[in-house]
Amino acid sequence: MQKKELLYEGKAKKVYLTSEEDKLIQEFKDDATAFDGAKKGTISKKGEINNAISAYLFEYLENYHIPTHYFEKLSANEMLIRKLEIIPIEIVLRNVAAGSLCARYNIPEGKVMEYPILEYYLKDDELHDPMINEYHAYAFGHATPDEMKAINRIASKVNAILKSFFDRRNLVLVDFKLEFGKRIKDIYLADEISPDTCRIWDKKTHKKLDKDRFRHDMGGVDKAYRELRDRLMGD
Repeated sequence: MQKKELLYEGKAKKVYLTSEEDKLIQEFKDDATAFDGAKKGTISKKGEINNAISAYLFEYLENYHIPTHYFEKLSANEMLIRKLEIIPIEIVLRNVAAGSLCARYNIPEGKVMEYPILEYYLKDDELHDPMINEYHAYAFGHATPDEMKAINRIASKVNAILKSFFDRRNLVLVDFKLEFGKRIKDIYLADEISPDTCRIWDKKTHKKLDKDRFRHDMGGVDKAYRELRDRLMGD
């Protein structure tokens, strides 16, 4: 299979066409951004670490019959993925209060939610990814009621699976972002699952092992990413 021209470049990844029409190559970058791109930098080996973690977690979720865009890991920072029509909605699952949830609702950081919160955000950097609800998704033509029902079901199942997986490694899955795509009538989990898209804390110390260290100039970002990879993928 041949890697062909660049199809899309985002803040954290590049996506290339291949010689097979239904397959793409997703390349992870070391670039780091925060606050809708207002803050920029690089994290050493981030592309390789996020590719490794995402591949590992996609494979793990496939064992639980979660449909993903992932086919296989191709290199240190590349994976082969299914070509999808990406739904421009970010799904955020929140298990513990952090980030914007605390600011919006005056909730102390670290408060455990009695029930997971599922939120929707329109993917639009110029509008700063505004929060929407299911009716916006229908009205804007981004997804049908049946598609949103499938997305909610898959997202909730992913949350349950990963919360347990992280807990066994003495980690807390605080919150995380998912993206989905569709092909014909099927919905697939897309994008990535990594410390770029999740908040993850050590269960005992609440040490942050995710991109919040970059967002808030906490230092030790590359070390935290490596620690997370080793704890997730270790025996």
